[in-house]
Amino acid sequence: MTLTGLLLLVLAVFLGGIGWLLRRMAGLPGGAVVAEDLGGRPAPVLRAPRYGLSGRPDVLIRRPEGLIPVEVKSGSAPARPYDSHRLQLAAYCLLVEEALGERPPYGLIRYRDRTFRVDYTEALREELLGVLEAMRRDLAWGEAHRSHAIPARCRACGFRSICEEALE
Repeated sequence: MTLTGLLLLVLAVFLGGIGWLLRRMAGLPGGAVVAEDLGGRPAPVLRAPRYGLSGRPDVLIRRPEGLIPVEVKSGSAPARPYDSHRLQLAAYCLLVEEALGERPPYGLIRYRDRTFRVDYTEALREELLGVLEAMRRDLAWGEAHRSHAIPARCRACGFRSICEEALE
């Protein structure tokens, strides 16, 4: 092996080790990163046409147990994942299942200070499909009413300036 080849091999091992260390520090499990959408090169959009769903998980990791979608949140962890975050992760699991033909056994929600494992059960899948159906029904009716009473959430909403049901 030439000196250049040896240096390239050492550099590859070093960079791989740094990648592993950064994933560990970020609270992500080991495994090959198949795709990531955290500011680097955008991952391909996954599509599930029969459900009218498309998107891309923040990170998709290949583990011995299968493909694992990871949703990364910037805030501190709640006592348990918010339902909206669980359903977002379930949507990524469904997208992986439909677009890539491989059903994830679980997904991860990574908050700034904690990671939650969410099993992708049949019950969670059915809950997601029910929410998607309700959303389609609301769109067909041409209206969707707010479903929360949290003033801070309302103040941060991008539709607040045109919403007729804005709080405060």
